[in-house]
Amino acid sequence: MSITESHARRGGKSHAAPAVPPVVDRAAWQTARDELLVREKAHTREGDAIAAARRRLPMTEVDAAATVVGAGGPTTLLDLFDGREELVVYKHMWHAGEPFENQCEGCTLTYFPAQDPAYLNARGVSFAVLAQAPYDELAPFVAFMGYPRHWYSVVDVADPDVNGADFGTWMCFLRVGERVFLTGTLTGRGGEATMPALALLDMTPRGRMEAWQDYPDGWPQGKAPCWFWRADADGVGNDGAGGRPTIQWTRPGATPVASVGHEHHH
Repeated sequence: MSITESHARRGGKSHAAPAVPPVVDRAAWQTARDELLVREKAHTREGDAIAAARRRLPMTEVDAAATVVGAGGPTTLLDLFDGREELVVYKHMWHAGEPFENQCEGCTLTYFPAQDPAYLNARGVSFAVLAQAPYDELAPFVAFMGYPRHWYSVVDVADPDVNGADFGTWMCFLRVGERVFLTGTLTGRGGEATMPALALLDMTPRGRMEAWQDYPDGWPQGKAPCWFWRADADGVGNDGAGGRPTIQWTRPGATPVASVGHEHHH
C-alpha cells in the first residue's frame, strides 16, 4: 500500500487524500536534490547580476527639505538619514479612518519581518516608514503593533516621489552632502524580498497553496492568492474575507472582529 493510500484509510473506510512526493532511497533523493541545486545556484547568480545592475542605475534628486512628521514632531527627509549616507524607506499603505484590522495585510507582511533596522544601521544605512496619514492617526497603530517609532506622516509632502500613489514600495535614497537622491524602488512581488515566510513556504512540498502556482497532479487545491495573509481568531487564513492581518492576532488586546470596517476591535 502506498503512503497516499495508507493516509487515506481511516477506521476501515477509504478517504480521498492528497498526493505526496514519491518515496525513494536516500541516494536517489540526494541525486534529485543535487540536480535542482544546479538551478538554484544559477538563480542566485542571476540575482547577484541583477543587484550589480541595480548599483549602476542613475539617480534622481528629491526634495531634501520635505517635511515629514514623526513621534518627535516635524522633521525633514534629510534628517531621516541621521547623518548616514544611505536611507531605506518603506511606503506603508494606509486606509484613512479605518480600524487597525482593516489596514493593509500585504504591507503588514512586507514590513513586519524587517522592522528592526539593526543590521542596516550597522552597515551605515538608516531606515524609516512613510504613510499617507496624519501622525496622530498613525501613532495608536504603531503602539498597537509594537513597532519601532520610525514611522512618519507624509500627508503634507509635495514631492511626488515621496508622497506619491505608489505605496507598498521599498525606496532607497543616497545623501550627497545636503542633497538627497532617489536611487531605486521595489514593489509588487519585489516586496517578497522582506517576506521570509513566503521563502520558507516555497521550500515546502505544499508551497503557498495559492491557485496560481504550479503544483504536481493530485496536490491539494490552491486557494485565492494571499489567502493566509489575513486570518480569523483561530489563525487560519480566510481568502481575505475578514479577520485581521494574521500577525495582529499576536498583539496584546487583539480581539475577534465582529464587524470589519465599522467597529474598532483592538
